[in-house]
Amino acid sequence: MNTAGWLQIIIYGLVVLAITKPLGIYLYRVFEDQNRPWPRGFGLLEGWTFRLCGVNPEKEQEWKEYALALLLFSLAGVLVTYVILRLQLFLPFNPQNLAAVPPDLAFNTAVSFTTNTNWQAYSGEATMSYFSQMAALAWQNFVSAAAGLAVALALARGLSRRISLPPDNGNQTVGNFWADVLRAIIYLFLPVCLVAALVLVSQGVIQTLAPYLKITTVEGMKQTIPLGPVASQEAIKLFGINGGGFFNANSTHPFENPTPLTNLIEMVLIFAIPAALTYTYGRMARDQRQGWVIFGAMALLFLVGVAITYWAEARGNMALAGLPLNQTLGNLEGKEMRFGVAVSSLFATITTGASCGAVNAMHDSFTPLGGLVPLLNIQLGEVIFGGVGAGLYGMLIFVLLAVFIAGLMVGRTPEYLGKKIESREIKLAMLYILIFPLTILGLSAWAAAAPYALAALNNGGPHGLSEILYAYSSGAGNNGSAFAGLGANTLWWNISLGVAMLLGRFWMMIPVLAIAGSMAAKKTVPPSLGTFPTNGLLFMALLVGVVLIVGALTFFPVLSLAPVLEEFLARQGRLF
Repeated sequence: MNTAGWLQIIIYGLVVLAITKPLGIYLYRVFEDQNRPWPRGFGLLEGWTFRLCGVNPEKEQEWKEYALALLLFSLAGVLVTYVILRLQLFLPFNPQNLAAVPPDLAFNTAVSFTTNTNWQAYSGEATMSYFSQMAALAWQNFVSAAAGLAVALALARGLSRRISLPPDNGNQTVGNFWADVLRAIIYLFLPVCLVAALVLVSQGVIQTLAPYLKITTVEGMKQTIPLGPVASQEAIKLFGINGGGFFNANSTHPFENPTPLTNLIEMVLIFAIPAALTYTYGRMARDQRQGWVIFGAMALLFLVGVAITYWAEARGNMALAGLPLNQTLGNLEGKEMRFGVAVSSLFATITTGASCGAVNAMHDSFTPLGGLVPLLNIQLGEVIFGGVGAGLYGMLIFVLLAVFIAGLMVGRTPEYLGKKIESREIKLAMLYILIFPLTILGLSAWAAAAPYALAALNNGGPHGLSEILYAYSSGAGNNGSAFAGLGANTLWWNISLGVAMLLGRFWMMIPVLAIAGSMAAKKTVPPSLGTFPTNGLLFMALLVGVVLIVGALTFFPVLSLAPVLEEFLARQGRLF
């Protein structure tokens, strides 16, 4: 660990903090203000798109209608993506004449990109044509991110909208799913990604439809250099917190991430929306401190994770301590020299804290504690800034739990933003909390006992268990990164991980929308002496504690058998 490494981490944090307020205000204007930005540009495009799609943005939906629209839209996305991948050989922009994607891999990939997971059990340059990359995968990068953002907005509206009396039918609307998705694409993703792609191209990220280059090296060997429309997909993969790489090496590939500057840009793009949404939420709640409390809780968890990962990787590999190796630069296995230990540790913490899945280093070759932090980031529930929308609504679920627990501890009324937290909301919140570990631990236990699953492992012992656990955590957490010692392109892993992605996305979104509808229908009461304050440092500390305690209760037993045990073995100089 050195001053230069910490300076890079501090600069990154300051950049994210600097863009949180302006982008948060912009998001509020797009989704909640009648005076939206650039009415003669974005406004005209929005109007034409609404008319073309038959959307009436003024007609809001109850939570069940909102959820049905989400599910139908996502189902259509899975089917369209699957068909494109299966017919890839017969579609245009396939200069390498790549064959159709096999059925199980096509299912896995279609589900992966529709759920904003972007898990890739394939090598992109050897499997996907340009058309598949653009029309199927990049398209899903836009719409899946927009869908996640829409769910967060629905929950924020349910919590923050104020009514003096409950409506007669006991229901309250939470927005219009179609309007939210279209506005996210028109006002946010398209313009930002267009600018970001041009900036990346200026720094050396490639963007072309030319066929792969076939060259002869100076030794006389034949070599194929893959090309493609990379910059356009790189921008949305990061800004939309998707993570799927154009190339198998993802953001370690010099065509995707050639310089330290592009690396900084990509890291900033990952945290931009989740950080800004906390400010947007503060405006929606009419109390900006509510948003800053959530931002502070996320930032604290993130900074602790960065510090642990950096320390673990900078000290080197303890299992090799007795060998005549110079580890003064830290554990460099699986890392790019142009990034080094500090920025590789930072990127790993960012991408798993934000459920992005893009990587600029091999997580499988991190030290046991260095690999534990990315794994734990996912298992905490996608709340350390989290995915587009998913981070905010995940943290808001923990906010409700923290308010309820505080009420039990100090005897105060469990209220949040003037609305009572009752048994229905807590039951739905617990359903949200329990689906996640049930999916991960259930499928991990199955895979750890099944020979057809274990056959894909390249490692035994605690590290092999870590690879299994990381795979299902990544799938259910809609992250997409991996401990790559697992060869996941088999029938079992493609199907089981696809199921994990579906459960982790939609089985967790439905309770969120149900809570949004329930809270929207509640009347607002003014704060009293019995109201627990939720806009200060005390509540932020309580919120962080609830997140950590829930994560420890659900995952510490299995973590103690995987990366924790591996750390103790490494201290004894033993490797698996």
